[in-house]
Amino acid sequence: MLLVHLLAAAKGDGTLDLVTATGRHHSIGSGPPKLTLRLHDRAVERDLLLNPRLNFGEAYMDGRLSVDGGTIYDLLAMLMSGTEVQGALGRAAHSLSPLLRRLQQYNPMRRSRQNVEHHYNLSRQFYQLFLDRDMQYSCAYFPDPSMSLEDAQEAKKRHIAAKLLLVPGMRVLDIGCGWGGMALYLARRTGARVTGITLSSEQLAVARQRAQEAGLADRVNFELHDYREFAANHRGVFDRIVSVGMFEHVGVPHYRNYFDAVHDMLNDDGVALIHAIGRLDGPGATNPWIRKYIFPGGYSPALSEVLAVVERSALFTTDVEVLRLHYAETLRHWRNRFDAHREEAKKLFDERFCRMWEFYLAGAELAFRLQGHMVFQIQLARTLGAVPLTRDYMVNAEHELGSASTGSAGLRPARTPESAA
Repeated sequence: MLLVHLLAAAKGDGTLDLVTATGRHHSIGSGPPKLTLRLHDRAVERDLLLNPRLNFGEAYMDGRLSVDGGTIYDLLAMLMSGTEVQGALGRAAHSLSPLLRRLQQYNPMRRSRQNVEHHYNLSRQFYQLFLDRDMQYSCAYFPDPSMSLEDAQEAKKRHIAAKLLLVPGMRVLDIGCGWGGMALYLARRTGARVTGITLSSEQLAVARQRAQEAGLADRVNFELHDYREFAANHRGVFDRIVSVGMFEHVGVPHYRNYFDAVHDMLNDDGVALIHAIGRLDGPGATNPWIRKYIFPGGYSPALSEVLAVVERSALFTTDVEVLRLHYAETLRHWRNRFDAHREEAKKLFDERFCRMWEFYLAGAELAFRLQGHMVFQIQLARTLGAVPLTRDYMVNAEHELGSASTGSAGLRPARTPESAA
């Protein structure tokens, strides 16, 4: 049976019992079975051979395959820890993906808005089931692995703010502001005046409501804009730009437009901080199931793809940090919280949606644990003297932000040699 050979090659440690739609058992590995994979119709076997990267997730969503003795996370962990093997057509599609990705990642403004609405215009009530209280839908930061999700997301905001060298009154742009948590944090803790832009009407409404409730509407403004159209009317306006979890939606063909926009919107002493998912194993292509069901138009780049464009944008790269397993831990928290609230999610949507979300959270976590995904933070500036010569200021600012009370007037950065002169 060809599927048995495919699974045997893909499987890492552990023993898998494959049960076909006709009831035949195939033991894959040695020792007692740890997991059982059941196929519920004969066409599943064919589908998995033709395009496993797409059809495995679809079959799980549709209930055409199921797992006994564990969860979909356990099964994916077994399969993703081995050597990735694809069927003949799957290999052909994968080999063509670098050629096709310019089309897959072609995100003009209208398409970008559709892509964002596909994922982020799900209800606020749904995301509240598994996110932290501040609704941070991006990688948390775990200085201590035992931290709660709430504390780790607060640490993420603090870590980013420390790299922005903020002082009261600075004008900050948040590109892809989500539900507004980062913008509100910066305004509250540093005294900055923040503009957040998003393409999600659902997120925009929530962010504006939160700003009103926090009494920060006079210092934080949220707008529905694409970064390209916004840049055309805001040249040199901002002291700082921050973008968290948005760059994955830009698409490689638009990187030059993106960094040119960042450059043009910063003033001469401006600093930007880009926080995004990347890959450690070089350029690749988005998993077809993720592209179809979760993030259409999305792509997590290698740093080599990003920095090559930055070098041509008249921006200077002043700091790069790689966060390796922090997103794996973030996704573990999200996965456990979603599982605890699964019945509530089912009332909002349906069983197929819940199985889709289970597959997404499990596969995403394992991509960070086992397959070279990571998060990078790139600090950029228009001039070499815009930030201090050493990273001590980041540590000092992070410590001060951690000990500062809510409503702090803000932190003053260390003076650079240029500013001291």
